[in-house]
Amino acid sequence: MSKIEFRANHYPTLGVELELGVIDSQTMELRSAVQNILAELPEDLRTQYKPELMQCCLEINTGICQTVAEAEDDLSAKIKRIEGVMDKLGVQLWWAATHPFSLWKDQNVTENQRYLDLLELLQEMARRLVTQGLHVHVGVESGDKAVMLCERILQYVPLLLSLSGSSPFWEGRDTGLSSHRSKIMEGLPTAGIPTLMRNWSEYVWIVNHMVDTGFINTIREIWWDVRPHHNFGTVEIRICDMPGSLEDVMALTAMTQCLIVHLSREIDEGAYQYDCHPMMVRQNKWRAARFGTSARLVNSYSFEVETVPQMTRRLVETLSPLAKRLQCLDQLEHCNVIANRPSWADQQRKLLQETGSAAEMVRILSEGARLSKAAGSAESAAN
Repeated sequence: MSKIEFRANHYPTLGVELELGVIDSQTMELRSAVQNILAELPEDLRTQYKPELMQCCLEINTGICQTVAEAEDDLSAKIKRIEGVMDKLGVQLWWAATHPFSLWKDQNVTENQRYLDLLELLQEMARRLVTQGLHVHVGVESGDKAVMLCERILQYVPLLLSLSGSSPFWEGRDTGLSSHRSKIMEGLPTAGIPTLMRNWSEYVWIVNHMVDTGFINTIREIWWDVRPHHNFGTVEIRICDMPGSLEDVMALTAMTQCLIVHLSREIDEGAYQYDCHPMMVRQNKWRAARFGTSARLVNSYSFEVETVPQMTRRLVETLSPLAKRLQCLDQLEHCNVIANRPSWADQQRKLLQETGSAAEMVRILSEGARLSKAAGSAESAAN
């Protein structure tokens, strides 16, 4: 079995990954254009943007950041740059976790040996992965700490899912869920709620066992809702749907960074590792996926049912002193705004009802999420 070294971080650094859909600017359908987009970029910028399994998805990543504001500046610059490139190609970004009417079978797979191996292994379960999510990395000191944090943060991941739910539609129908993406991901053999692990050694054993027995091809095929990332030295939170705006992305990033630091300090002060029954996490995750910000979640300490606004408000109050030190209080407090308004899933439904057109709904939301003016908007304003 191979040794897996964890790259230690002694500051809670941030890394944010956005998975965004690529849609045709005229039809609003998904378009397999990521290779054309990347080809338009200078060679030195291509590493900042990555293809995903499907060519209708573009990944945009930050560098290593110290604060939420730094991560926001990083992403904002990269998004504005790619919006300009995409305008020339007649495509734009779709800020949601699924597309309301494009079909998964019509999407092209990225020609990459890793992705081809993945398709061979997972077959239709991989081809259905026409989804987009938000992933947030936070640096931690050791592999053992990362494993403990992956367990201790589980009680909070349903709340993060509730606040981010943006995938109510699938293949032209309303699924009745706030996050259908989370259910698609659970169809994979190594996704969903992670297995309980006691330490880094046990995690290494699990990974090596799955690779050696042919269950997965590489460690990169572990897609748990939260996982250690040894190369980056982080805990990676992967539960979230892609929110419909950069502002909401940064709010959830702030909550994630504050939670990791808060739980890390609890561990340093002495804590019982398993503080929330896995059954309760699964129950709350289902409620979050079904109802979004309207969900009623079970408090893992009192066992009482609470609304998402109640749970969010209490957590924001708990984390606020820490957020001040991490310079992200404003972003953290925006989570209360998210909790008290219609979810992105409900906003999609409302717009569809008002316009009677799924394409028009996509147009309104995609244009609302833009960070730069559309190519023709300045000319139109001048005339």
